Amino acid sequence: MRRIKEEFPDCAVTLSIGEKSYEEYKAYKDAGADRYLLRHETANEEHYKKLHPENMSWKNRMRCLKDLKDLGYQTGCGIMIGSPHQTVECLVDDMMFMQDFKPEMIGLGPFLPHSDTPFKDEPKGSYEMTLYLISLCRLLLPEVLLPATTALGTIKPDGREQGVLAGANVIMPNLSPVQVRDKYMLYDNKICTGEASGECKACIEARVKSVGYQVAITRGDHVSAF
Repeated sequence: MRRIKEEFPDCAVTLSIGEKSYEEYKAYKDAGADRYLLRHETANEEHYKKLHPENMSWKNRMRCLKDLKDLGYQTGCGIMIGSPHQTVECLVDDMMFMQDFKPEMIGLGPFLPHSDTPFKDEPKGSYEMTLYLISLCRLLLPEVLLPATTALGTIKPDGREQGVLAGANVIMPNLSPVQVRDKYMLYDNKICTGEASGECKACIEARVKSVGYQVAITRGDHVSAF
């Protein structure tokens, strides 16, 4: 990470490696990390317990997010729309949490099951509700970084483009080597797992252009378009 910052001092180094101690987060920050993405999953503790094994704690997840904020990270949180046992009340709690927490990035995507998990037989989340909540987040937090996620493009062919039209302002191409992408298949039939990095970037640029926008490759710390 230090080498990346030395070679590319103007880039924003973003981490998404889960729950850590305060000291570990501080070490990453001191090494040059700028952003940290950690989905809160749900603002409802009982819902969290239904989604995670017993050794994971909702209170610890909240502690992690607070530590990241306190250390000065640009912090990202988020949820899966339509995750198992999610209710309308849960979604209300999530929106209120995000409004109060004021993250710099919010990850919203439809829940998509994976065949090797306990939730393999659960239904997919709502594409329409995901777009609605993207729009709502844009209104509540007008300067937030709001990705049109790969999950949106997986659940519907033009999902990411519709996400942009709903208020999303970030699309993240898959730049990892093709041969390692099957190691982080978070759900079945994930798109952009077989393309080379250059092809993925070119595809995204063409898709964004098709809905009247143009890709700008920047740090994205400030949102001038909204």
